[in-house]
This record gives sequence, structure tokens and C-alpha cells, in this order.
Amino acid sequence: MHRWSKLFVPTLREAPADAEVASHKFLLRAGYIRQLGAGIYNYLFLGQRSINKIVAIVREEMDKIGQEFLLPAILPKEPWEESGRWTGMGDNMFRLKDRKGADLCLGMTHEEIMTTIARGELRSYKQLPQIWYQIQTKFRDEPRPKSGLLRVRQFIMKDSYSFDIDAAGLDKSFDKHDQVYRTIFTRCGLKFVSVEADSGAMGGSQSQEFMVYTDAGEDLIASCPKCGYAANVEKAISRLEPITEMEATGDGTPELVHTPGCAAISDVAAFFKISPASDIKCVAYMALYKDWQPVVVFLRGDHEVNETKLLSVLGARQLDFMGPDQLDLFLGAPAGYLGPVGGFNRIPMNEWESTRDEFQTGLMKDVNPMGEVIVVVDPGLEGRRNLVAGANKKGYHLRNVVPGRDFQWTLAADIRSVNEGEACPKDGCGGVLVVGKAVEIGHIFKLGYKYSESMGARVLDPNGKEVTPIMGSYGIGIERILTAAIEQSNDANGFCLPASIAPFTAVITITNIADAALRETGEKIAAVLDQAGIDVLLDDRDERAGVKFKDADLVGIPYRINVGKKTASGIVELVSRATSTSADVAIDQVLHELKARIAEENLL
Repeated sequence: MHRWSKLFVPTLREAPADAEVASHKFLLRAGYIRQLGAGIYNYLFLGQRSINKIVAIVREEMDKIGQEFLLPAILPKEPWEESGRWTGMGDNMFRLKDRKGADLCLGMTHEEIMTTIARGELRSYKQLPQIWYQIQTKFRDEPRPKSGLLRVRQFIMKDSYSFDIDAAGLDKSFDKHDQVYRTIFTRCGLKFVSVEADSGAMGGSQSQEFMVYTDAGEDLIASCPKCGYAANVEKAISRLEPITEMEATGDGTPELVHTPGCAAISDVAAFFKISPASDIKCVAYMALYKDWQPVVVFLRGDHEVNETKLLSVLGARQLDFMGPDQLDLFLGAPAGYLGPVGGFNRIPMNEWESTRDEFQTGLMKDVNPMGEVIVVVDPGLEGRRNLVAGANKKGYHLRNVVPGRDFQWTLAADIRSVNEGEACPKDGCGGVLVVGKAVEIGHIFKLGYKYSESMGARVLDPNGKEVTPIMGSYGIGIERILTAAIEQSNDANGFCLPASIAPFTAVITITNIADAALRETGEKIAAVLDQAGIDVLLDDRDERAGVKFKDADLVGIPYRINVGKKTASGIVELVSRATSTSADVAIDQVLHELKARIAEENLL
């Protein structure tokens, strides 16, 4: 049993001005954390108790499918070079040198390190499958730390890695993690959804995120309330409704039209009296492979480029917008009047695969010397007719443009962001998508052979043939569970954590510590709860009852037992923080009632 009078719980009446989201405000006000530097926090007593409870749940569930390791946080350069991520991680990685000049980094993730263990120790298919996990501090040189523990430079992660002999084995390891994650987040009291996601810097063939909806989130999730389809907007697709095409003018071939001052899509649509969906938008980039290459993207005027999708399609590392000099060099046209018809050299469709390999391996040095541009067209333009597009000449547009007839492309791929209200992509559903903000709490990847192949991990299969094991990678953000729980359950007075992860399950509030009878009753109730295994806090401070009530509401403890005037009649008040409801309970029934409330919470 802990006594509040002996604890360090530095609560604040007001949150600092730079605290924007609810979880950040309340973690500071409740004395869970204190900021040390940008994106760097100290975890105080209450915060550490909650973190420890979350870690315990994660460890208990992960032990059912895997084995716990602990790897170094400071890592040598060499494994990262083998995988190609020493440069690929860019400025997000903290780098340093030791006194001998050797390059080191602070670990953001541990795919490479786990693979070195597998490479050195696994020899046969008989040793597979393996699932290894750790709960460890990670580091990321976050350029814009904000939102408290949601975007930080040091954080705690549960990361696990699977090694299997084949894709069927990887499917099983992936499914095991999926089920364990659902159990973990349910036990932590979170209302979550699982969504299709992009694999990003981790790579791999399949990726799934676990998200909690909240306005504090920086991810956008597109979902269908009718069938349950859900995906991060970096991965989401939709079904486009048919568009009524414009009638052709003249002989139906591209016609040059003077459009002075019409550089924006809205201006073009107003000039031609058309929907933006009948205008072709052009976005010009430079894509980084080993060197920079020009890329031009064409899509409907009412759509936006999804750069995550585009990077994946291109197989590039980074995208930057073309500047005026680059527009002139590669496209010979000004911004606002760029179009797909004529005007520049483009890499043909049938040469794309080999050209991309040359870009990625650096065989094609510097910017493509022929000035050929990678042209990407979104499927929303395929099959369309009589569209309007820039004429690659200032003050002019073309109408009657037909994709496929009037211009070709290097590749066609879904590179747009879905819009709210578009049709669900699932066959036969008929629902429409909604888009909402969410916080990612977990992510599971099918890595495939990205690391095991590049780093030379090999085992013998049942036929004695040397093969490469297939891998998966799976992460949970420990602090994100805490912040997501606060985001989903807070009010003007504070927040309420689920009993499973709250620093204390119940607080016993003695309303007048000077009253010996109240003090004795509070002590007895606390002892009974403590003996029964209930994590209890006794508020024995010499403070006004109102101050104690406010503090209890602020710090996230789900149940409060008020020991006050009714004690003389054998009654105390049991308050449920989540519902702001209270009930009078006989003193000898407090343990029974509290257990019933906790059990009910676990069933929700």
C-alpha cells in the first residue's frame, strides 16, 4: 500500500502553453512526466508505474509466442551497411564516433542486429521457426518533436522478429503476432482498429497497423463503416464513380486554347466551365535513387498525389519538388501550365524495369544524361476522354486530350490519396469511405528476404539445400499505449486509465485526516484491498476534500473510495472515474463491489 503523503506527485493546475494535445497536457499536469529537452522526457513515479504495467502485459503475452532478448542500443555501422540502411535511414538516425574513429549509431530498430544473430547461429530448418523479441529503448532524431510522448526522440518499443523456412511459415508467425497484439491492446483497455499500411523504411510485402482514433493523431485512416474495410491513407484505395465526359470540339484532336492567368486547377475549371475531375493535374519531382532522376506525375485535377505510394511505386528513397531551373531543363515549361502532350522525353514503358535497376544500382550516373523523364499516370485517368491539360506553354492549355492516344507513360499506378465520401473498394459493399485521424500503437510487417538475403543468413532445408530464411518484424510503442488510453478517455478535469495500466487501481480518499474514525476506516479498507491484490493508494494528506477529489480525477486512477461522513453509518462512496458515477457501498462490501467493477471493465 502506498500513502499519497509520502509520494512525489507534482500535479499542476495548468499545462505549459506548448502542450497542445490532451495526453501531453494531462501527462504533465498529473505529474507523470517532465520534459528534459526537445522530444526527451523524464518519467516520474506515476508515469513509470503505468509504463511498467504496460510492459508487464506485453511481456506476458509475447512470452506465449516468443523468446525475450536484450540487444545493445549503441550499434556499429557495419550491419547497417550490409542491409543498405546506413545511408537509407538518412538524418533520422543518431550517428556518433568512438574514440578510435569507428562509426556507431543509436538503434532506431534492430532488424540488422537480429539478423546477425540468426546468420551466426541458425544452421538448419530444424531450428525454425524462431520468434525473438525485446523491450528496449529506441532513438530517432525526430526533426519536429511535439505532442508529448507521441513524437519523441527517445522511446520504448517492443520489437520482435520472426525467422521461418518459407512463406507459409511467415504467414503463421504474422498471424500469431496479429492475435497477440489484439490481446495486448484489449487488456490495455484500448478501442483500436487494424488497418492495411505501407511498409516504409522497413520494406516487405505486407504491413498492418493497429490504430486508435483520436484528433491528436497524425495518421489518417480511411474506413468503411458498412463492411469494416480500413487502411492508412498511405495505402488506402477507393472505387471511383463514372464521370460524364465532355464533348469533343473541332476535329477532336488536342486544341490549343489561350488561358491567361489560369495556372491553378480552380482557375482552369472555371475558365472551361468544367469539373476539376476533367482537368489533368501535373506534379513534377526529382526522385533520389543513387542519384537524382526527374519524375512527372499526372492525375485527375480533384485528386492529390500520395507521396508514400509514389515512392513505393518508383522504388526511390526520397522525393523533392522540381524547382524552376529543373522544370526548364527537363520539361521546358513553366509551373501551372505543365501537361502530358509532347514537350519532353520520357522513359518508355517497356524500358522501365531495367532503367529503374540502373537508377538504384547507380549504373546510370548523375541525372539521366538523355533528359528522359519517368512519367507516372494514376489509373483515374485511364479510359478518360476529352480532358483539359497544360500545354507546356505559359498562358495556354489543351482540350480534347485523350490519355493513351495523345500521350504515353512509363507506368500506371495508384499514386493518389483517397477522398472522404468515395466508394468503398470492396466488391459488393456499396458503402462510402470516411477519413479520420488516428494514433499508431503497433505495426506488423512481412519483411520477406530484405535483410536475410542482403546479410547472408542461410539454413539447410529438408533436402540439404542452402536456403534463405524469410523474416517478419513487429513493433509496439509502449508510451503510445499510455497516450492513446488518455486520448480516448479524458475530460476537463483529467483522464481515466483502464485499471490494467493505471498507476493505481483505486484511491482511498479520507476526506478529513484529522478525524480519527475516518482515518482508521480508510486504513482498514486500504489494508483489505492491498491483501486482496488490489493496487491501492491511500490519500492521507492533510488537504481539503475538494483538493483531493480534484487530484484523484486528474491523475487517471479509475476508482475512488471516499471515506467521509457516512462512515458512521457503515457506508463509503465508490466513484467510477470513467462514468463520473458514484454509489454508496457498505464498508464490508467494498472489496466485492470493486472487484465486480473491475471485472465488468475487463468484459467491455
